[in-house]
Amino acid sequence: MTKINAMWQQYPQLSTELMATLTLIEQNIKTHDPQVTAAIIDMIHAGGKLLRPAYCLLFSQFHETDRQKMIALAAAVETLHTATLIHDDIVDESNLRRNQPTIQAQFGKDTAVYAGDYLFVVCFKLLAHYASDLRSIQVNSRSMEKILNGEIHQMKMRYQLSMTLDDYLLQIKGKTAQLFSTACFIGAYESGNSQSFARQSEQIGMAIGTAFQIVDDILDYQQSSTILGKPVLEDVRQGVYSAPLVLVLQQANPELLALLQKRAAMTAADCEQVRQLVVAAGGVTAAQQLATKYTEHALTAIHKLPAGQPRVDLENLTQQLLTRNY
Repeated sequence: MTKINAMWQQYPQLSTELMATLTLIEQNIKTHDPQVTAAIIDMIHAGGKLLRPAYCLLFSQFHETDRQKMIALAAAVETLHTATLIHDDIVDESNLRRNQPTIQAQFGKDTAVYAGDYLFVVCFKLLAHYASDLRSIQVNSRSMEKILNGEIHQMKMRYQLSMTLDDYLLQIKGKTAQLFSTACFIGAYESGNSQSFARQSEQIGMAIGTAFQIVDDILDYQQSSTILGKPVLEDVRQGVYSAPLVLVLQQANPELLALLQKRAAMTAADCEQVRQLVVAAGGVTAAQQLATKYTEHALTAIHKLPAGQPRVDLENLTQQLLTRNY
């Protein structure tokens, strides 16, 4: 039986549609290797929060529309997201995601590349079948381009002690926020809302996705590996610097800089020392303020949308993301 995160219990219609979304994705995954198929399906059912398809579905509720169509488009969004995660794990050489072995850890990098590519195909098959015109496919293509540019920028900035907040924001708006933005646009546009409403939804999604990633990066400094389902501060060891750290780099703390200059040779004890120094320097507090700013920007825009249950659910969910602990 399809199960989803318990957080969706307070959103009954959304909960039902998200379960249908997962079921549809599973039905569309049929590789020639049963083990790889099973591994992809296990990853999809491994407890991801399903936020991107949720926002797609919520923005589609502002207009009467074919719900099966919107479920399929939400499935396309989540399939694209899962594909990017598989490829991320290859680049990062990650062995664990959502507390279970990654595809590349189980089958090697070659198979993982093909699995990620296969999910891109599934995504576009769903879009081609259910999208009302080429607009959503064009938006999705541009989204993929921006996601990849975000990844390239992140690669370029690895181990850069001169990294600024602007560099960080450019990186996460490509890598993470773009897919939130696309999900909101597709939900609004494909349900029959106006172009202006769809564009407004797209901007809201960008703010939500930016806040989401900042909070995600804060949790890396606050939570355990068990809660997060992946090693904490592994990004720092790999030279990927996030908001809490970036916001204190300009202080040029000699002790912190000496630790970071060890690069991949950093030990677990070094990472813990980095965490303590960043927290003590106010990096987490400053990052929380930044996340709050983007969340409030999103909530202000959401409050201008038509009154009704979809708006209430959007406000509640967006506020909930700011205060989550995993």
